[in-house]
Amino acid sequence: MNLQDTWDKTFPQSGAVEHRKVTFPNRYGITLAADLYTPKGASGKLAAIAVCGPFGAVKEQASGLYAQTMAERGFLTLAFDPSFTGESGGTPRYMASPDINTEDFQAAVDFLSVQDNVDPDKIGIIGICGWGGLALNTAAMDTRVKATAAMTMYDMARVNARGYFDAEDSEEARYAKKKALNAQRLADFRTGSYALGGGVVDPLPEDAPFFVKDYYDYYKTPRGYHPRSLNSNGGWNVTGCMSFLNQPILCYANEIRSAVLIVHGEKAHSRYFSEDAYAAMVKDNPYSANKELLIIPDAVHTDLYDGGAKHAIPFDKLTDFFQTNLK
Repeated sequence: MNLQDTWDKTFPQSGAVEHRKVTFPNRYGITLAADLYTPKGASGKLAAIAVCGPFGAVKEQASGLYAQTMAERGFLTLAFDPSFTGESGGTPRYMASPDINTEDFQAAVDFLSVQDNVDPDKIGIIGICGWGGLALNTAAMDTRVKATAAMTMYDMARVNARGYFDAEDSEEARYAKKKALNAQRLADFRTGSYALGGGVVDPLPEDAPFFVKDYYDYYKTPRGYHPRSLNSNGGWNVTGCMSFLNQPILCYANEIRSAVLIVHGEKAHSRYFSEDAYAAMVKDNPYSANKELLIIPDAVHTDLYDGGAKHAIPFDKLTDFFQTNLK
């Protein structure tokens, strides 16, 4: 692995935090690359948080900002690149999987659990955008996770299988998607390579919907652009998210016993993912008392990537949530 030694993040480095690159394997033998952030001067065993997302981003973007900021607040944190992306291993590149990407979070918990300066009974996770849904999926699987925050979340299985706002939720629409994806599989097999689906559209069409403009404003401008980010560049493989079509996540979200905080922007196009996930999670769940949905006034989807002009990321709330539930 060829890890970048110099600071190449989309956010400034903090003088209150020690930073170093680390690697660790997941259950499938893929080596993941990560940034480890430790509060300067910290002693003893710390509560720890693993962070990932957004879907198609890298640890040098939003997840690193979250990790560094939470380290400033006393937590040992780990921002990692998922399998097949960024500096992490795995081939072919630019693939996604509901199973493997959930495993990536669990592998991060493995890594944190054995660190000398981490209390293995005080580990939480933060997932951003599509990784918010995967964080909830991890919380439903991994009993070691004591607290989960899902920020501006997407349910990637739902959006792939049903389209935005469930507008393609029919057998006929799904069949058309599967037919096109399987045709692409054959084309890729013949060429021995994988066609890219394209990242955020550039140049931005004048008639682009607001959520596309929102993504452009983050991924294609100095605000959030990064040369290893899929969304900033060529995007996922066309077939990269194929398995999400018939492998739904969040099936057992209403069995999550540990604490969960779901945060979304009031004006985000994706708000319905969080509202529906929260409703399903607390339904018939005897552990619903430690679940919370927080809507940030006026915030749009990417405001919770880096705060945006509104400084919308509720870091005080996140700090209180993890301090309360990782004790």
